[in-house]
Amino acid sequence: MLDMDGTILDLAFDNYVWKQLVPKRYAAHKGLEYSIARDHLYAKYAAIQGDLEWYCLDHWSDRLGFDVLALHREVHHRIVYLPGAKAFLERVRETDIKVLLVTNSHHDTLALKDETTGLSEFFDGIHSSHSYGHAKERQEFWHALQEEEGFDPASTLFVDDTLPVLQSAADYGVEMLLTITRPDTSEPVRENGSFCGIESVSELLERL
Repeated sequence: MLDMDGTILDLAFDNYVWKQLVPKRYAAHKGLEYSIARDHLYAKYAAIQGDLEWYCLDHWSDRLGFDVLALHREVHHRIVYLPGAKAFLERVRETDIKVLLVTNSHHDTLALKDETTGLSEFFDGIHSSHSYGHAKERQEFWHALQEEEGFDPASTLFVDDTLPVLQSAADYGVEMLLTITRPDTSEPVRENGSFCGIESVSELLERL
């Protein structure tokens, strides 16, 4: 099971959109100075981070007063695979390993990223937390995914770049967990907390 943003795709796109582009558009929309708009938005982000609403484009479009998906589309050329990720997916596709995409991404964002990269061709199943009504940070998500896929927590590898998500998977009983330590190529390597860390899924190629 693989996360999408920061595991397969470069998180630099999402960070650019949410940390720079959205505050810039919000400032223009509200007639605010950029720094004031940015600080206001960052507080809003922090208030619901980890909740399903944080990942919901409809929520943010309603709250901010402009089409956030359209903003994503304006810069969709920035959506790219992380180094080595596509080669890894191509290699795994040649095996009999079942591969699932497990993401908090909103359906509209997921569709845009698939349209841009063609990533869906590499997966046997694609699961968005929005289909279940709970983010991956919540136990309810894992129960719902288990009901649909019937995966074995003891023999399933889950790779994600978000530590609270990995902790939630661990609490559910998923035993093989890895975190991506460089989900955003424009930023330094991250700490991996208590989880085993790899810089790229391409490091798993030698184990196939």
